[in-house]
Amino acid sequence: MKKIFLSLAALVCAVSMSAQEPTPNPVITAMPSLSIAPDARGAALGDVGVATEADFNSQYWNPAKYAYMYTKGGITANYTPWLRKLVGDIDLAYLAGFYNFGDLAGGIGASFTYFSMGKVQLTDMNGTKLQDVRPNEWALDLSYYRKLHEYVSMAVAVRFLYSDLNNGVNSSTTGGSEMHPAMTAAADISLYYRQPFELPMGTSHLAIGFSLKNLGGKMNYAEDGSSNFIPTSMNIGASYELALNKYNFLTFNLEANKMLVPTRYSKFAADQTTQRYSQDEYSAINPAKGWFQSFADAPRGSKEEFDEVRWGAGIEYSYNKQFFARVGYSYENYYKGNRNVVTFGAGFHLSIVTLDVSYCVGLAASNPLDQTMRFTLGFDLYGIKDLVNNKKK
Repeated sequence: MKKIFLSLAALVCAVSMSAQEPTPNPVITAMPSLSIAPDARGAALGDVGVATEADFNSQYWNPAKYAYMYTKGGITANYTPWLRKLVGDIDLAYLAGFYNFGDLAGGIGASFTYFSMGKVQLTDMNGTKLQDVRPNEWALDLSYYRKLHEYVSMAVAVRFLYSDLNNGVNSSTTGGSEMHPAMTAAADISLYYRQPFELPMGTSHLAIGFSLKNLGGKMNYAEDGSSNFIPTSMNIGASYELALNKYNFLTFNLEANKMLVPTRYSKFAADQTTQRYSQDEYSAINPAKGWFQSFADAPRGSKEEFDEVRWGAGIEYSYNKQFFARVGYSYENYYKGNRNVVTFGAGFHLSIVTLDVSYCVGLAASNPLDQTMRFTLGFDLYGIKDLVNNKKK
């Protein structure tokens, strides 16, 4: 069953690369589905969202943004058919919602993520086919946010994570080691700054966002003591919305993502010949130690550490805050996964309904992310309430 975990993680975390120097050293984690942008808007902008204007899916990117939503409550549903160029039955579903009590009281947000890995066939040590299972992962979280200042807000979130890679089937029956579903808890901390500027063309906005995501324990699938880090990350972004006139806006977004997870090849490994951790050595790393160690463990030094930063950039055009066109670019170093894509998207917002769609084009050869689409549908709950009340009058 460990082979199943490694193959699934590889599908999400890396594109196949040739063996050449320097050695590919991607960051591989348990529950890589938590690193997949679930919403069409963020995906269309190059996988950015920590500093963009608040929307229904802010729970994933930065819950502190909810403090600046135009409505007091809303819900959203997102769907992504994942890795369709490779398989036909892997899906990501994401539900989120929020309610704002007021500027002084703050508000709450919540979300549920479900990642279905499709059908996987189990075999024994001799390769004999046994049975089919459907591995899955899910996460449930809750956040609290509030304004600290007219232009600054903060949020904290707690999350429960669950990953079942063998669908409840104990691996001992397949000739391997005991394997069970893994679970842990994590927390997020996020900040958001958004300030308006009055220009001759209209009101523009500058925003800066910061978040630490999935600060939590490790996941243990087997009874042999091996454990895996969850996708802890640090995200920093900036957004500038430029008013062209009363109805037309252009927003420029830039974001950097650094995984706070130690890599398998490390200058701290006991075997300095290979500079690679053994499984026992890697499993023994404390989560908090791993977060700090991830800034200085790369065998090639500071250059490789910088290579671990994944960049996203996107431009959004909006007309009257109702019609949206988006384009973005997401860059990851060749030796860290090579998930380089150009993204496109469109959105429609009218009264109580928001609809977004995105599409990505892979730049690397045989990129499994190529042609990935995402769909988002959101509802303004207070808009629905007002609509119902008006009909009763």
